[in-house]
Amino acid sequence: MDGRYNRVMIRRLGVVDQSPISQGSTAADALQNSIDLAQQCEGLGYHRYWVAEHHSSQALAGSAPEILIGRLAAATNHMRIGSGGVMLTHYSSYKVAEQFRMLHALFPGRIDLGLGRAPGSDQTTAAALAKGPGALSSEHYPAQVMELDAFLRDCPNPSGPFRDVRATPTTQDAPPLWLLASSEGSAGIAAHLGMPLVWAHFIAPQPGQPIVDAYRDQFQPSAAYPEPIVMLATTAICADSEQDAAFAASSVQRWRASGLRGGIPEPAPPGTPLEGSDNPLFINHRANKPLLHGTPDYVTSELESLADSFGAEEVLLVTITYDHAARVRSYELLAEAFNLN
Repeated sequence: MDGRYNRVMIRRLGVVDQSPISQGSTAADALQNSIDLAQQCEGLGYHRYWVAEHHSSQALAGSAPEILIGRLAAATNHMRIGSGGVMLTHYSSYKVAEQFRMLHALFPGRIDLGLGRAPGSDQTTAAALAKGPGALSSEHYPAQVMELDAFLRDCPNPSGPFRDVRATPTTQDAPPLWLLASSEGSAGIAAHLGMPLVWAHFIAPQPGQPIVDAYRDQFQPSAAYPEPIVMLATTAICADSEQDAAFAASSVQRWRASGLRGGIPEPAPPGTPLEGSDNPLFINHRANKPLLHGTPDYVTSELESLADSFGAEEVLLVTITYDHAARVRSYELLAEAFNLN
């Protein structure tokens, strides 16, 4: 830490669920597992449950977060449910505003709208998603975010072409916007627009602390957010023993390796014992695409240190395992370690 903010402690934990598909199971199984995990995590005291957007994937079932959010919110009672995130460059800002206004009307005070500008797919699939004369490139993303924000707040640009258009259903307020970032560019957009930032540590290709520090330095206060807010999303696998954690983590190693070989990851394979020193994909430290795993004491200590380095009081955990019961157990152990209830 550089001393510009006081030491912070993790106050809240949440979940980013990519709805992973395991070998021998189906996408429908993965989505049912997401419903079960959301219900379990609400009982354990997790504050948020966000679902990701991925397309044309044999490994991840979550292609339509706006639909899955409604199902998860209906299956839970009070936990915040949101997107982590909607890949806005594929879509009309107006349509996304109406989808999330609808969710907010159905589940008031419980819906979050996390946005990203990554394709969430390969380039051919991205082209299929964007097919049509109105498709926009990623350079238009900041303008799309501002337009979406205006539709959500019912404050369209009075001199713009959509000044008389209103996003419905009409509600007293709207879901909060969060901007997801794994690069300097997206973090800079969040700072410029005065919006809260979720640093995607689990996919970031470079160290994030300097980028998050720059976000705070460059933050332009907005009406909704007078101060910068940072939330951290990172990978963690927790088990009752180091051996169990390493075994579960080996499944993620093999899954990542399948993506490197073929471009599109296969469904998550079973775990296998691996020697970390002999495998360059085996990463168990705070580095690029980390794979933090271990017992509750170790994982808790590492998460506290990581959150402190980013000045983040809330952490979203991404946990992929071959066995659904192992994933649930990981969240159980961390809920106990952080005294969430």
